[in-house]
Amino acid sequence: MAPKRKTGKRKTSKKTATKRRTSKRKIKGGGTDWTMRIMVALAILAVISVILYYSCGRQIHNAIVETATKARQEHSQNAADVTYSVPQYTGMEIPQWKSTSTSQIIEHEGYTVSYNGATKIPDWVAYELTREETKGTEKRSNKFKPDPASRYRCATDADYYKSGYDKGHMAPAGDMKWSSTVMLESFYYTNVAPQAPKLNRGAWKKLEENIRKWAGRDSAIVVVCGPVTDGSTKEIGPNEVLVPRAFYKVITAPYIKNPRAIGFIFPNENYSGRLETYAVSVDSVERITGMDFFTQYPDSIEEKIEKSNDYEAWL
Repeated sequence: MAPKRKTGKRKTSKKTATKRRTSKRKIKGGGTDWTMRIMVALAILAVISVILYYSCGRQIHNAIVETATKARQEHSQNAADVTYSVPQYTGMEIPQWKSTSTSQIIEHEGYTVSYNGATKIPDWVAYELTREETKGTEKRSNKFKPDPASRYRCATDADYYKSGYDKGHMAPAGDMKWSSTVMLESFYYTNVAPQAPKLNRGAWKKLEENIRKWAGRDSAIVVVCGPVTDGSTKEIGPNEVLVPRAFYKVITAPYIKNPRAIGFIFPNENYSGRLETYAVSVDSVERITGMDFFTQYPDSIEEKIEKSNDYEAWL
């Protein structure tokens, strides 16, 4: 009986082992099949994603280009509206002022000056700087000369020699690069006055640079500037050229949709602070100088813009 039991166990064990090995192969084969299916599905999704990405990317790009094009067209239209929908002015820069008996109005190509034969400096200098004029390339002259149009004696180099003062331009040479003639005119002694070196080379120069930038942006800037001489007694040189106690400059942008204006008063001393510290209203400069600026504006506009000293509005 014992031998029969042993034989039966071996057969049963062999069959069972065979079944187990077969079962494992089926499971293994089924897992591989599913893995392949998943990999193929992922590959398909990747291809679809790439197609959608580039398709949508082109659509987004086209939408951006279209939006930018519309914005440029609207900007161009607005610029055209600004340029042509506002009044055009002639002689906006000439102030109303009661001149002295020794004052002579001289009209040069680049600027107009009221030259004072008694003080040997200008009462005021006025000009308009346009966007096109800021693109000039004429080289600086550096040759100061008497003004041939003046009926009064002008200052000379001898007056400024070792005086401690610069020959301070009113209409700067940097604004007169658009013509050799106007560059020459800017070095007439009717266009200069004794100016403290750190003022001439500091805040005064910085304002000149800003005006050129603003003229390029706003199509044109109207400028009136000159010395403040009330209370001034100091003189230099053999021609007794009066040294101003301060200088003023008023500017306006008349050809933008909302015109603006601002003034500046600079003490004639070797101090060059931040430009905005010198900003004042045009009304303030009018009270100090006795002049009336930008009178071609309608009263409603003139009254509004000449009250402002908002330097930030110009930046």
